[in-house]
Amino acid sequence: MSIVNQFKQRILKGDLQYGIWNGIPHSYAAEILAGAGFDWVLVDAEHAPFSQDQIICQVQAMSRYNVTPIVRLPKCDPADMKVLLDAGVQSFIIPMVESKDYAELALKAVKYPPQGIRGVGTALARAAQWNRVNNYFKEANDQMCIITQIESLNGAEALDGILEVEGIDVVFVGPADLAGTMGHLGNPSHPDVRNLVNESLQKIVNSGKKAGVLTSSKELIADYRAKGATMLGVGLDTILLAKATQSLAEHYMPELTDRKSNTVY
Repeated sequence: MSIVNQFKQRILKGDLQYGIWNGIPHSYAAEILAGAGFDWVLVDAEHAPFSQDQIICQVQAMSRYNVTPIVRLPKCDPADMKVLLDAGVQSFIIPMVESKDYAELALKAVKYPPQGIRGVGTALARAAQWNRVNNYFKEANDQMCIITQIESLNGAEALDGILEVEGIDVVFVGPADLAGTMGHLGNPSHPDVRNLVNESLQKIVNSGKKAGVLTSSKELIADYRAKGATMLGVGLDTILLAKATQSLAEHYMPELTDRKSNTVY
């Protein structure tokens, strides 16, 4: 059985990798997203109500498709990550990274000693097919992918140190939270936010690491791609469902079109 992390291999080659956020905690949603043709699907356990069991169900549901599941946890917790690593998760995005030390902890959490602190439990691990994967201990570390997320002014100020951490594969900029910490909550396309995102992307690319970003704006995706971002989050399942169902309802009930919201992501 191969344990090659296709997303990691492709992103490190410089290939554009498009993905979508999974916020609906059901395996059917995971399969629908996984079969759409994206390169990766991110299970968002930071903001959506995913239990550890449900994350594992999402990963299993995606396994029949040519797509990489990525998991975003609320924080870097090596104990929680250990269980998910053994369940087969190879790629994590860690939110609100604001220091070099925190980035280093995330990296150590996914690596076996001596490079890291991951505990050994392959007899209980789906990742190793319960000891049926040959050379798992030799190959596993190289397949783990850590994506650190910069989404605050503190994170942007610590970016130079974070970029010094050897082994971090992708540094992902989050414009929505960044906008909030800059005094522009709900306006991730504000010129000041865009400028800081562009500056951060430039630093990441210049460091030799890969850059990522999430936005549902096609215009901003094109702009950030031109600035060197290669991990591109282009939508969220919850928003797609909300917009599609509202549009359908408004088609048949025009009186509903007066419903407007200025809440954007």
